[in-house]
Amino acid sequence: MTESTIESSTDSTGGTTTGTDDVWEPHAPTAAGGLRRLYADGLDLRVSGTGTARGIADGVVEVTAEGAGEVRIEWRVPCVDATALWTPEPRGTGRLPAAWSAPRRTSLANGAPIAALVGTGDVALCAFAAGRPDVLTGAGVVEETGEFRFWAQATDRLTVRIDTSRRHFGRALADLAAWWGEGRTADIPDAARRPAYSTWYSMHQDITPKGVETQAALGKELGLDVIIVDDGWMTADRTRGYAHCGDWEPVSLPDTAAHVRRVHDLGVRYMLWYALPFIGKDSAAYREIGHLALADAAHMGAIVADPRHPEVRAFLTDRLARAVEEWGMDGLKVDFVDWFARAAESADAPPARPGADCATVDEGVERLLAGIRGRITAADPEAMIEHRQPYVSPGLWPYATMIRATDCPLSPQENRQRTVDVRLAAGPVPVHADMLMWHQGEPPEQVACHLINVLFSVPQVSVDLAAQSEAQRETIAFWLGVFREHTDTLQLGELLPARPDLGYPMVTARGADTVAVARYAALPVDVSGGDWHTLLVANADADPDVRLTGGRGQVAVTVQDARGRIVRQGEVELDRADAIVVPRGGLLTLRRA
Repeated sequence: MTESTIESSTDSTGGTTTGTDDVWEPHAPTAAGGLRRLYADGLDLRVSGTGTARGIADGVVEVTAEGAGEVRIEWRVPCVDATALWTPEPRGTGRLPAAWSAPRRTSLANGAPIAALVGTGDVALCAFAAGRPDVLTGAGVVEETGEFRFWAQATDRLTVRIDTSRRHFGRALADLAAWWGEGRTADIPDAARRPAYSTWYSMHQDITPKGVETQAALGKELGLDVIIVDDGWMTADRTRGYAHCGDWEPVSLPDTAAHVRRVHDLGVRYMLWYALPFIGKDSAAYREIGHLALADAAHMGAIVADPRHPEVRAFLTDRLARAVEEWGMDGLKVDFVDWFARAAESADAPPARPGADCATVDEGVERLLAGIRGRITAADPEAMIEHRQPYVSPGLWPYATMIRATDCPLSPQENRQRTVDVRLAAGPVPVHADMLMWHQGEPPEQVACHLINVLFSVPQVSVDLAAQSEAQRETIAFWLGVFREHTDTLQLGELLPARPDLGYPMVTARGADTVAVARYAALPVDVSGGDWHTLLVANADADPDVRLTGGRGQVAVTVQDARGRIVRQGEVELDRADAIVVPRGGLLTLRRA
């Protein structure tokens, strides 16, 4: 491992390079003062300001640039055998952009500065992460040379880690997320990893105590240990606007504390939804703090409150903490945090008004979230907080106990891709699926496929459980049992998804002695290696013939259908096994003696 430093305005040959003259960049700023060469462990870098680089491990380099104003770090790799650029953004993975494409701007409340160029065999040709959340990044194919160029830019000081080790991209990203997590202690309640019921798709705003308690009771019977009550509890309006946000009075949940106790008596934890940034124009809160607006969300019937002001933070913190402190809730679903970032980055964003005590919106957001987390955990150390994609920044990890994939109703492939993408960059924070919904006539096999598509996250279910058929209920209960029994492997094991360019047609998680594979296409399953005692294959493809490759020795075989009914038991020799028939929505379990 080596360390290199540049401090002059010239490269090693005595000349200055811009690093951008040969790439058309209509959407990106040019680095001030030009870029200079810096070499580290075979990586040819361009850095503005004072640059240092040091090797961290084989194929991993840490680069820092410092200077007055904007500093940039840029590098290129041959675009050979490349298949996809991975990012944690919704719909962000699966293509190779051009170098002149618009850059990504991340902040504390929007996105995360991490990406990977993935090659054939799912190797990371180049993965990187920045050490601060507020970064402008670019990545894309240089048409003139066939190279892939990355760059990252921030104010005054920037550190990035670059991984060209050609490991599986999931392992490279896990190490980058671990770097983010150094010095952070994850305090995650067990309930944050338990399957949950959400009222959003099943009830929307039609919230009543009886309706909530009915679904909580039915859900508990099936294995749903948490209920998340969404929009509608704070208003009698059912038009799905946000004009009534801000007061956060339990209009649709009278005698709230008693209602919460009844849910707790069922053995179910209770979380409550809040649209944190919005102060509705029909609320009393608007008359109190509406003048401290960061943006006017007119089409939402609300304003975005400016968290740079202490009175705004105090107001919002008091309103949200009340759910835990007074009503006995077990946590909060904190929604729309990314709207703070959207408003701050808009051309109409106002400067801080007199009385603001934060220089930036990010600072105000962090103080706000820290205040909310501090208040509710003082009342209940096990209190939970849900955040949602795209606000997945590691800077927010101390203030969340779960991150949910953003909305994709009745879209199993989209839910699969989003949960896997977030998992790869979420470090210690549990990742929840977007709420699962389906038509009442959905066959049990497809209900199972909805669940299998989010197998490596925490499922949230949002259908009317009272309207489900017996076969549908059996399917839900069976698959939730799989989630619960194998949490350590599915949620905490090493995640190795395949083919991001194809939307992850197969995903594998490796635990201490259990391997779980979800099959979303007619692909063979590698069962090689002697490190597993139990190997699970969840089949979400219409092709029932599961071919096992690479294995040796005798194993016990159990095949269950979508409802958990056993359709085959016996033993097979792995190196001589024919395809094993696993029904769509079913589960194959292999066990060594």
